[in-house]
Amino acid sequence: MTRTTLTINGRRAQFDTEPRQSLADAIRNELGLTGTHLGCEHGVCGACTILLDGEAVRSCLMLAVQAEGASITTIEGVSLPHAGLTELQTAFRARHALQCGFCTPGMVLALHALFTNNPVADEDAIREAISGNLCRCTGYQPIVEAALDVSRANQDRLSQKT
Repeated sequence: MTRTTLTINGRRAQFDTEPRQSLADAIRNELGLTGTHLGCEHGVCGACTILLDGEAVRSCLMLAVQAEGASITTIEGVSLPHAGLTELQTAFRARHALQCGFCTPGMVLALHALFTNNPVADEDAIREAISGNLCRCTGYQPIVEAALDVSRANQDRLSQKT
């Protein structure tokens, strides 16, 4: 067993893990954060997407011990309980961008990373950001529309500042 220390959703966490345990399994089983979904466990579906030091990564492809000292955000850490849904989560709800919800955490985190770096992303950038996340329910269009709503709102805010 290896002791691993990291920051997850703003809180310091320590846990013991087998050297071969995936980060996704550790997040779910050692830390109890089950919003990180496991689908293919081969990095193809994107359901396990998290933010590692601000970058969207597939947690099923990383070992937990590789996250030593890192800062991780899961879907549970995107919005604070007292703050309600983020603008992106609200747009997902308004545009019916989720159905079964299995892909939703990974989609939200991939788009969160995009908007952190490019708050006024266009449709091509949005589609590129979610290109590694599979959804079998929505046909992607409502997801893209929700993200475009956020991008337009960001553009409006930036325009008002100038």
